[in-house]
Amino acid sequence: MLDTPIFKGPKIISKIKIIRILGLTLAISILAALKARADEIVGQASVIDGDTIEIHGTRIRLWGIDAPESSQLCRNDDSNLYQCGRIAATALAGLLLAIKRPVTCSPVDRDQYGRTVATCSLGTPGPDIGHWLVANGHALDWPKYSKGKYEDAQRGAEKANRGMWAGSFVEPWKYRVCVKNGGRPSACSDDAGAQH
Repeated sequence: MLDTPIFKGPKIISKIKIIRILGLTLAISILAALKARADEIVGQASVIDGDTIEIHGTRIRLWGIDAPESSQLCRNDDSNLYQCGRIAATALAGLLLAIKRPVTCSPVDRDQYGRTVATCSLGTPGPDIGHWLVANGHALDWPKYSKGKYEDAQRGAEKANRGMWAGSFVEPWKYRVCVKNGGRPSACSDDAGAQH
């Protein structure tokens, strides 16, 4: 019964052949979807710093953003120094505690330290963690890598004076160069010191 022809004439395609073709097509699409998900890293995340998390022992650097380093200082609206790197890490930890969903990270690359670089969200689908950090002034859009993906979120944070935008700061990538060149963290945290 399954081998009865659907069409009569020179091209006879049996029902069983159609079922086999459809089954093969379905299997290929399922395997492609499973491969895409196999690359994802999913689980409860712990915070390493303002732009780095760890899931199941894998260090993950959030793609496209740059948060102040742990030792970095910023100035608030009264020009007093504060530990903006620690504030960024604390904000990220607070986000992960407030929204109790597994973090889903899609790897994009590896950095020079061997860490996975990924876009991460709270749940699937869920809010982009990098976007949240930038929109709340705890990290910057890093155009060198993001190609401006978080530019609008940063503009909104700056306009509303959220997070680091309430005062002054040195971009984290400039801070790291200054420290690498022998500058003291406190000197590298100020605009004048970061010009080394």
